[in-house]
Formats: sequence, structure tokens, C-alpha cells
Amino acid sequence: MPRDQDRAGDGLHDFFERDPEGADRAFFGRVAHADRRGFLRGAGLATMAAMVGANIPFHRNMPAGLVPAAFASENVLMGKDGLTLFNDRPVNAETPAHLLDDAITPTARHFIRNNGALPAEMDPAAWQVTIDGEVENPMTLSIDDLRNQFEVVTMALVIECGGNGRAFFDPPASGNQWTVGAVGCANWTGVRLKDVLTKAGLKSSAVYTGHEGADTHLSGDASKAPISRGVPIDKAMTDNVLIAFEMNGDAIHPMNGAPLRLVVPGWPGSCSQKWLTRVWVRDKVHDGEKMGGSSYRLPNRPVAPGEEVAKEDYVILERMPVKSVITFPENNATVGAETEVRGHAWVGDRTIEALDISIDFGATWQKANLDAPVNSGAWQNWRASVGFPQAGYYEIWARATDSEGVMQPFRIDWNPKGYANNMMHRVAVRVG
Repeated sequence: MPRDQDRAGDGLHDFFERDPEGADRAFFGRVAHADRRGFLRGAGLATMAAMVGANIPFHRNMPAGLVPAAFASENVLMGKDGLTLFNDRPVNAETPAHLLDDAITPTARHFIRNNGALPAEMDPAAWQVTIDGEVENPMTLSIDDLRNQFEVVTMALVIECGGNGRAFFDPPASGNQWTVGAVGCANWTGVRLKDVLTKAGLKSSAVYTGHEGADTHLSGDASKAPISRGVPIDKAMTDNVLIAFEMNGDAIHPMNGAPLRLVVPGWPGSCSQKWLTRVWVRDKVHDGEKMGGSSYRLPNRPVAPGEEVAKEDYVILERMPVKSVITFPENNATVGAETEVRGHAWVGDRTIEALDISIDFGATWQKANLDAPVNSGAWQNWRASVGFPQAGYYEIWARATDSEGVMQPFRIDWNPKGYANNMMHRVAVRVG
């Protein structure tokens, strides 16, 4: 387990050892009974079965506090392929850059960022989401209601953790030490949030949304929310913000928010509430968990590395900056004198206008072939044919430029929480 697990809380096995029945409730939604019957019931059993990938014939014999062998170590990533695990409670894992090579990120390779424990129940047939607050017609809708009452759309949308790139700050910033793989662009199917809000009837007092989910606080305290963030109404009413119930044409992976989640492309992934149960329309900036203090906020000015920043000097992180990633070749690969280089580029609420690569440490740059986004909110795929002049060690650098002329920097200013690091991505290759 990485050292920063100490800051994130107990490991999964520690939690089960210290409080087995509480862990059962928090992680699997099951309750131990003295007669050893019914350890798993209903959707709690369905949740565990989905996570291990099969039904559990002898589930009634499972003692309280047992950690299924399927969840040992990296196997908490059941249904995922090649992800790097940072924590197991909550589960956080990123995707190595070379495994992001697909134009559309497969579910098995989509990163995981959790703040709390998985919900006890994830039954799509029983799921409901409430739209209330500053609306004329509060509504509670099932997933079938969403499908039947609103236009269903499928869009390729980027979700990126606000802390993606945190590992490259010096001095280190607190939090998961994401490198470049806390990002993905899956095909999400659902309904537009703006359509649902329009039917609910926004009042003129509507300013912000507040999002709530069914995940539970790691302490087990039901009165605490692990995270509840929101977005300004103008952002909520854009065409590419979805209430999603499918991921890549199938059910959403449990770790990615099954059975219902928000997808808010271009803004920090924390806005894309998983296990969505409520959209609360507010008459002020939402004040839910991780909306205040330094959470998902940047200093309102450049600060020196390690500088303390007063709470009043932070502003909310909204649109994510221009960024790119090299997905081929893999870092430290051996390549031929001629090779293809490819990857993706994206930016919040804008488009990418150019992608350049360099093999001579930035002395000269070559334009890559850049695809248009398949829809608003998707990343843009790029590729270039590169010729290396002789054998040796090279670095391939990539930089994207957005539609407002903003270019990725070589490095960015430090900030205390390590957010929004859009420094150029580099990979090493050897030509021999």
C-alpha cells in the first residue's frame, strides 16, 4: 500500500479487522445476524455478485467480517484491466498512459476516483433521483422514467480528476499521486440534465446545482456525506451534461457509479456525482461536502512552492485546462527509426486547435494530424509519423493548443492541493 494510504484512512483489511459488521454494512450492504442467515440480502448480494463477477451460491455461510479473496490487493479492481491502485478504501486507481490508446476508453480501463464507500444497494429497477429546490415542479424519477420521458442520447465525454498530474508537483501536494491516467473518454448514454431541469421548471432564483449520491462516508456515519458538489446553472444547462445510466453500451461499472451518475465533461470529475440520488437546485453556490476550504479550489494568485494560502484566497476550480497525453509509444519503449506517435488532447468547454510534438527537447516542433471531436465534450485523437535521425535516447514531448490560443506549458505554478496540472506529457524512447 502506498505511503499516502496513511492519510487516506485505513486499508480495506484493517477496516474489516477493526469493525467487521460495520465494514460489511458500509462496503457490501449486508448485516450480520445471530442465526448466521441472510448475511447478504437483495441488492446487497447483487452488489457483491457484480463485483466478483458471479453469483455466490454459499453466501449465507459467509461470516461477518470476511474479506472475499477476490478483493485482496489489486483485486478490488474486479472488472478493470491494468489499472494502478492507489487506495483500497476508498478505491482510487489510474490507467497507465499506454492503456488509454483506444479512441473511446473501454470500461475496463476507465480510472476510478471514489471518496466514500460503495452504496449498499445498486439496483437499477429500484433507483430514483430527485430534482428539487429552486424548481416549480419537484420530481422523483426512476431510470425508466428518465428513459421514457426524455430524449436518450449517447455521447463520448471526458471525465478527468481535478488532481490528475498531482504527482509532478515539488514539493508534493497532498492527495492521491495521480500521474497522467486519471482521465477517460467513454461513451455515456443517458438524458440531458438541462432537459430534466427544464421540465422541473427552474425558478429565476436558481443559481447552482447541488449533487448528492448514495455512497457513504468512510466513517460509517450516515449523517456525513463523502462528497456533494455542484455546478453553476449555466453549466448545468449545456447540451453535453448528462444523467447517465449506461457506459459503453452496457451497465455502468459499480466503481464508476452504477446505476446512475452525472457526467459533466470538461470540469473536475468531482462534479460528475456517482450513484446519483438528488439534484438540488440552489439559490446560492452549493455548500456541500468538498465545496469549501481548499477542496477543488486554486489560489487566486501565483503562490510560492509550499506557501500557506488563506481559505479566503481560494477560488473554485471550474473549467479544466488544455491538456494532452501520449498513448503510443509506451514510456521507455524501444522503437525503430520511423514510428507513429499518437494520443489524445482535450480542454474544458473549448476545443483543441493544434497538437505539436518534439523529439529534440523542444528546439523544434512538428504538427500532428488532429481529429475533430466526435461531439462536444469528447477528447480529440491525434497521430504523427516521426523519423529519428540516428540511434540513441530521445524524449517525445506533446503540447496542445486550444481554440482560444492557450498552449500547454512545460510546467505550471505549484498549488497546495495539486490541481489542474496540465504540464506537457513526455515519454522516453530508445532508437537502436
